[in-house]
Amino acid sequence: MSERTLPVPDAPDNPSPQTVSFGFEDVSPAEKTARVRGVFRSVADSYDLMNDLMSAGVHRVWKANMIARLNPQPGQALIDCAGGTGDISRAFLAAAAKVQARRGGPPATAIVSDINEAMLGAGRRKGGEGLTWVVGDAQQLPFPDRSADVVTISFGIRNVTDIPRALKDMRRVLRPGGKFACLEFSRPTSGALAAAYDSFSFNVIPRLGRAVAGDADSYRYLVESIRRFPDQRRFAGMLSEAGFGRVSVTNYSGGIAALHVGWAV
Repeated sequence: MSERTLPVPDAPDNPSPQTVSFGFEDVSPAEKTARVRGVFRSVADSYDLMNDLMSAGVHRVWKANMIARLNPQPGQALIDCAGGTGDISRAFLAAAAKVQARRGGPPATAIVSDINEAMLGAGRRKGGEGLTWVVGDAQQLPFPDRSADVVTISFGIRNVTDIPRALKDMRRVLRPGGKFACLEFSRPTSGALAAAYDSFSFNVIPRLGRAVAGDADSYRYLVESIRRFPDQRRFAGMLSEAGFGRVSVTNYSGGIAALHVGWAV
């Protein structure tokens, strides 16, 4: 892993605001929203299993590193956007509870917010004491200004129709001094790794999707959406444009995934 604070680049180009990417296709914003909902409705019940299979379990290490970086504390309020089945929120509460057991203080709280009821339903069936489940759009969160100490989004931001709008709204709900963390697939830092990663993701992941979830197309979209997502530097610039300060990037597994962190300063 490596971490560095990135310079802020110019704002990303947006040559056609009437269209957005859905995998390798360019579609209307309304169509992307509808199709993404369909993707996650289709894969909700097999989502966690597929994450383990696609990454050979490494996604759990990436998420554990993100939680360690957040350093959850008693009394903190988390909003986990596109929180799906709630694994980030569960880990956040568990880490805060360990600190609470040593030092005392009020319990931390966590809201799992996701636009897709099917994903939230899959999460509820897994259980999780202390979690609040809310159907909410990351572009227009149903929460008051300055209501959270920590806001996270894990492998969800590339599925958002209007990413700049979502980043600004996640900044809105953070209290001064609060922390934002986005864990997302990104760009491998070496050509050899990128070639191997492309071969695996385009040839293996859709086949896994067909075998496990009965849905190759949804997983083909997920692979394509990673390739259309801004690289580490450009996405760091988007965080700065949204009003986050002290933006930094940590690459995981040679840049296959990256953790972007920003502060409400």
